[in-house]
Amino acid sequence: MELLGDWRLQLGIIGSVAFAMVLGGIIGFERESRNRPAGLRTHMLVAGAAALLLGIADLIAEHFSDESYQSLLRIDPIRIIEAIVTAVAFIGAGTIIQHARRDAVLGLTTATSLLFTATIGVAVGLKQYVLAFGVTLLALFVLHVLSGPSGKEED
Repeated sequence: MELLGDWRLQLGIIGSVAFAMVLGGIIGFERESRNRPAGLRTHMLVAGAAALLLGIADLIAEHFSDESYQSLLRIDPIRIIEAIVTAVAFIGAGTIIQHARRDAVLGLTTATSLLFTATIGVAVGLKQYVLAFGVTLLALFVLHVLSGPSGKEED
C-alpha cells in the first residue's frame, strides 16, 4: 500500500530510535542521579532525535531514489550530522553556567555528555548497534567511575 510507504523501514527506524533512547537514557540516568542540569529525559530525546534524523535521511533517499530525481537530489549525511551537532551545541550551552562566587564553570560535563549521547544516536541511526552500546559503556565509565570516590567531578 503506497499510503503507508515502506512501513517495514519505518518500523525499523522506530526500533532504532527506541534503542538510541534506551542508551541515551542510561547516560541521562547517571546525570540525573547526580542532580545535573540535563538528565534522563533530555538525554533520551537527544539520542532519539539523532537516530530519527538519520532514519529520515534514509527515508528521503529511498523516496527520491527514482531515476527522475537523480539530478535534483543530493543527500549528504555529513550535513545531517553537522546539523545534529549544531543543535546539541545550542542545548549544551544552556546547561553551562558560570558560578560567579566560586570562579567555576558548571554543567560542562553534562553538555559534553549531551553531545556524546547525540553521537550514540547517530551510531544507532547508522545501525551500528555494537558500537553504540560499547561507547555507552565507555561514557558511563567516564561519568561514573572517573568521578572519584567522593562523587565529585569538575562539572
